[in-house]
Amino acid sequence: MAAVRSKICGITRVEDALVAAEAGADAIGLVFYPPSPRAVTLRQAQAIVAALPPFVTTVGLFVNASRCDVGEILDALPLDLLQFHGDETPADCDGHRRPYIKALRVRSGEDIAARCLEYRNASGILLDAYVPGVPGGTGEAFDWSLVPRLLSKPVILAGGLNAQNVRSAIAQVAPYAVDVSGGVEAGKGVKDAGKVRAFIRAVRGA
Repeated sequence: MAAVRSKICGITRVEDALVAAEAGADAIGLVFYPPSPRAVTLRQAQAIVAALPPFVTTVGLFVNASRCDVGEILDALPLDLLQFHGDETPADCDGHRRPYIKALRVRSGEDIAARCLEYRNASGILLDAYVPGVPGGTGEAFDWSLVPRLLSKPVILAGGLNAQNVRSAIAQVAPYAVDVSGGVEAGKGVKDAGKVRAFIRAVRGA
């Protein structure tokens, strides 16, 4: 089985980005959603991206952002990948000159396979916990048995992951990648270096 990739999301500080890179994270996530406690300004994001070593993928997370707002960020910041975490349609996600992943919130009765097929141009599908009124970053896990075994896109598993449960999650879901934010934090938007390293070790040992 191929190695599972890892993304540390909600990075707000240069030092946290460097810890993630040093620990072996494949990607870091920058949140461009002002209501989030993990949101970054453009200036913060520019400093973080400039400090990263090569081969760490930079992901910009957006929630129901206008095409203009996304374009302004992309004009000023060399992001590698976009993550749409709201109610965006396939048309909303297409045409930004960057590959993208689409987040879907999982709940009982949801036809995840059909939803994946809607986003035919997505590079992958991120599966997160469904919490009413909250687009993501809840720190809550969902029932991993709800994830179909064969989906049309690579799966990035998110929602309530940490160093203690990520091996079980990988064993059950067999995702392409895992995504963590709150599970490696000392506080909202501030990562704990020990937790980041422990998470990456657990993923690599899965």
